[in-house]
Amino acid sequence: MIDISKLKFDKNGLIPAVVVDEVTKKVLTLAYMNEESLRISMEKGLTCFWSRSRNELWLKGETSGNYQHIVSIKADCDCDALVVTVRKDGPACHLGTDSCFENLVWESNELKEFSLQMLMDLIEGRKIEKKEGSYTTYLFEKGIDKILKKVGEECTEVIIAGKADDKKETIYEVADLAYHVMVMMIQMGISLEDIHNELSSRHVIDHKVKQEKMTK
Repeated sequence: MIDISKLKFDKNGLIPAVVVDEVTKKVLTLAYMNEESLRISMEKGLTCFWSRSRNELWLKGETSGNYQHIVSIKADCDCDALVVTVRKDGPACHLGTDSCFENLVWESNELKEFSLQMLMDLIEGRKIEKKEGSYTTYLFEKGIDKILKKVGEECTEVIIAGKADDKKETIYEVADLAYHVMVMMIQMGISLEDIHNELSSRHVIDHKVKQEKMTK
């Protein structure tokens, strides 16, 4: 870890901080920190910025309740910019949106943006809007028993492909399984963040177990 003294604040004593969601990796906001707000952020484990418009310290979530719990703070190679990875309690933007970066300026026709959260949002949309002819909507209309049956079938397909040592087919079947599991998650009200947090807690436990074994 580097010391704060190594960071390069600008002539106004500020350094840009890009805030990123730990789970979705989505950029939530771009804010600025001075040395004091950075120290407060590190002490509290919550993002604290310097408001250039109000000319004062700003603890994110202090009035809205939408705190950002800091996972890590990293500096770039020049030490003049920060990336702050967080677990958020609510929307990052003052407009109530998940991220401040929602206004599309340009998008490639060849390279389509994709994330698991985007797929989850699409699946959830099919449950709410019930698009005619949609297979996803069909699954939701049939209910949990049908969804679970499909999850079971796809599990079997993964096992068969894996047993055959067919990498390409296994990738295809794992993708099918992942999709149907995500449909099940939406049906049951389970989010990617729920799974992320569960896996994260297991990682910590596993790390502790390994340490205990090494000290024996």
